[in-house]
Amino acid sequence: MAQIILKPKGKIGIMLEAEAIRPDVMQGKKKKEIEELQIWLGPQQLPLAEFFDVEIEDKGQPEETKVLVEGDVSRIKRIGQGMKAGTIEITGSAGMHLGAEMAGGSIVVHGDAGAWAGMEMKGGVLQIFGDAGDHVGSAYRGSWRGMTGGQILIGGNARSQLGGGLAGGSIVVDGSVQNFCGVRQGGGVILVKGSARRGAGAEMTGGALVIFGTIEQFLPGFLKAGTEENPKLGDLLLEGRFDKFTGDYAISKNPKGSLYLREA
Repeated sequence: MAQIILKPKGKIGIMLEAEAIRPDVMQGKKKKEIEELQIWLGPQQLPLAEFFDVEIEDKGQPEETKVLVEGDVSRIKRIGQGMKAGTIEITGSAGMHLGAEMAGGSIVVHGDAGAWAGMEMKGGVLQIFGDAGDHVGSAYRGSWRGMTGGQILIGGNARSQLGGGLAGGSIVVDGSVQNFCGVRQGGGVILVKGSARRGAGAEMTGGALVIFGTIEQFLPGFLKAGTEENPKLGDLLLEGRFDKFTGDYAISKNPKGSLYLREA
């Protein structure tokens, strides 16, 4: 396996945009070539070496390449954006747009992730051990179609509009979420092991949204459709007894969205 190690140099003031940090872009390049990859600092493009020390170990194909980022990169946006193969592992926290539009490979973050992580994701696995910001797995501004494939796993909590416009794939949150989780969801599965605030499933037309805890403000556009014991949603087997609701009737006369709420 080829391993490329990036070590941040000091503190970062203005946020950087670094979509060049992805294994399938760095694969096969020499150290100097990687150091010369361009990173955006405001309106300027500067070489990656201005911000990172670079080390390379071994060689391999894109799907065998790992980029290890040692340290906090919470002020660096777009790491792994559009990646198709390989692995990125970040030992600290990551900035906005992490893994946006990724189609394959895996990203593992041992800290938190900023807003728009996994935006319009098409495939691969994004695992965040800490908390995540707003709009994880969502459609971008002006678009209605969010994540279409892959998996997002969040070990902590997530903020608002998780899975907005979700069309496929799955998002699992071990903690709780804030407002409008699954807004405009049309497919896929969102599973929240904690609770949700308000607007869960708003304008939902398809897919499944599962809340293990409570919903502070339950939408009136959902109607109870029965109770299920240990329901199975694709590859996900839910343990317990769940009230099943269909909706959102506020947006459609025949919605196909399913909202599962575990009984206390």
